[in-house]
Formats: sequence, structure tokens, C-alpha cells
Amino acid sequence: MIRLNSFLALFLFVFGLSSLASSQLPVGSLENKQDPFTNIEEMTSELLVIIAEHKSNFPNNESAYFDALNNLMTGFVDFDFVAKKVMGKYAKSSAKDQRERFEAVFRKGLVETYGRGLMSYGNEKIVLINKQTLPAKQRRVLAKQEIRSDAAVYPLNYLMYQKKSTGEWNIVNVTLNGIDLSKTFASQFLNAVRKSSGDVDQVIDSWMSGSK
Repeated sequence: MIRLNSFLALFLFVFGLSSLASSQLPVGSLENKQDPFTNIEEMTSELLVIIAEHKSNFPNNESAYFDALNNLMTGFVDFDFVAKKVMGKYAKSSAKDQRERFEAVFRKGLVETYGRGLMSYGNEKIVLINKQTLPAKQRRVLAKQEIRSDAAVYPLNYLMYQKKSTGEWNIVNVTLNGIDLSKTFASQFLNAVRKSSGDVDQVIDSWMSGSK
């Protein structure tokens, strides 16, 4: 993977901040996960617990911390969908084991960058601005937040889809201040494939080392 520039690192950092926006809610049920806005709030509640448990010892306990984050995010983020979007046309032309390997390294890199950003969380005010009751058949929604500090206000959007099989809503993309996470990583993946003369395995193998 191409090394993250400072703005993208900030983007992922604020992605972490956004998940700390709401007050704590009870760890939820499938019914909660069938509402996208409650879904975001539930993830927030569980994140606060994980951070509280690991912050005082970080980074000595980073392995356990990242594992806890990964386990949490698995229930809220559709990593398979996001990884395929990042791979673009190569998701269809690559072998199953290549797609699985990329999803694994992509997930690891995202969780670790996300987790380190969360440890720097301050007191920014983050507001969910479009919580609403959705029509029964709506399966796509943009959950909109604003990150408010003394200096500026940054719009942050979660794109979420509802699974037909379970009714659960999952995060499939994040956009901050007009910067699209999936498109940014997809551009990086495509450029890396071009530089490697189409060698997808080389891109996958170098993705983690390039993101450090």
C-alpha cells in the first residue's frame, strides 16, 4: 500500500473520533442493529468501554486492544464489502484466496490506524444531525454527523446498507469533509497495481508494510 499522507491519517483519526460522539447505551440486540442510527450509537457505547479498559496501559497492551477493536468492528463494519470496493475491478479478476488475503491485511491496517487515533480522542463535540425513522423498504442511508471544535465544523457521513437476510445495518463507507474513504484507498490500490505491473500478490504483500 502507498504510505498514508498526513491528511489521510487525520481523516482516519477523525473517523475514530466520530465513533465517540454519543452517550453510552446498553450493549445491544439484533433489534437495535436493525436501526442504522441506533447502530452507530451502540458502536459508540462499546468503543468507550474498550478505550477505558485499555487506555492507561497503551501501547504496552496494543495487541489486546486491537483485537478488542477488531472484534467490535466486525459486528458493525462490512469489511468484505469495503475491501472489494477498494480492489475495484481486481476483486472480480483475482482469485478467492487473494481477495481473502487482501481483506485480512486491509482490515488489520485500518483497525490499527483507527485504534491509535482513538487513543488521542479529546473533547470535540460530535452531533448526529439526521436521526429519523426510515421508510420500511429503505435499505441505504447516509448517517450524518458534525464534528464541532472551537476552530471548525467538519461534516462526517457514514454510508450504511441493510442486509436482506438479517435486517442488520452495516457501515460500508465513511466520508469526512468531502473526502471519500473507499475512493481514497481504491485509488491507492489501483496505483499500486499499476506500479507492480499488475501483480496483485505483490500489492497485497506490501500493503501492510507501506501503511506503517
